[in-house]
Amino acid sequence: MRVFVAGGAGVLGRRLVARLVARGHQVTATTTSPGKVGVLESLGSEAVVMDGLDAEAVGEAVARARPDAIVHQMTAISGKPDIRHFDRWFATTNRLRTEGTDHLLAAAEATGVPHVAAQSYASWNGIREGGWVKTEEDPLDPTSTGQGAEAIRHLERAVVAAGGAVLRYGAFYGPGATDAQVELVRKRQYPVIGDGRGHSSWVHLDDAAEATVLAVEQRARGVFNIVDDEPAPAREWLPHLAACAGAKPPMRIPVWLARPLAGRTAVAMMTEGRGFSNAKAKRELGWQPRHPSWRQGFEEELR
Repeated sequence: MRVFVAGGAGVLGRRLVARLVARGHQVTATTTSPGKVGVLESLGSEAVVMDGLDAEAVGEAVARARPDAIVHQMTAISGKPDIRHFDRWFATTNRLRTEGTDHLLAAAEATGVPHVAAQSYASWNGIREGGWVKTEEDPLDPTSTGQGAEAIRHLERAVVAAGGAVLRYGAFYGPGATDAQVELVRKRQYPVIGDGRGHSSWVHLDDAAEATVLAVEQRARGVFNIVDDEPAPAREWLPHLAACAGAKPPMRIPVWLARPLAGRTAVAMMTEGRGFSNAKAKRELGWQPRHPSWRQGFEEELR
């Protein structure tokens, strides 16, 4: 297949490009940085510098590549996590999930691309009611990440309506994915808030890339949670992450203090967050994560 990976130079994009090439696909991968062209070419893909927010540029890049499938991996997440000011931290990513999605889908329609797969998110943002683990049938929480929640809803509605696949990845870990978080943990600037019973789901970068390849090759349709086998509360995974990183145990702070210091998103994540089930992805894609739990995964990556 000819596969167009928009956002191929990111931490997941690079692994995805390498896997697609290894399986014999012809890959065109995009980056916003001319300095990353060589990285993409070294992986065996054709590299294109493209601004995902420029509709004309997106249309021209897709038309030149003539792909059989488009994979939307465009984000703009970098630097120190700023969960307190989540909307500001995610402002460009939110645009890529709205405007950027629309540009890719328009280009796909104009050039007759039959399949689109797109990155979404499913770590702790399940609807905050009922049980702690959610399936694809359960809605995402509409207020979990501020403006980001609406951007995700826009992406998912648009891609599903176009007959594509939405891949709801859990929180990434693996080389280059958690460096900023680990730095905060080592500085004891990443506390457990309240009772820490809010659940999250994780996924190793390599497992996320493998699931994406399967979705592309099978031209999957609908929504899939791409997470490991063990959704877990913050009071379990965060101390384990600290131990694997050789750090002191995280501090614990009450909710009333965390609200002004860390913001409502951090409080919601650690006290009310809902994790996700991967049963559908296993059943319909035939996907089996090689890192079934963050417990062993953190140890392998950090020790």
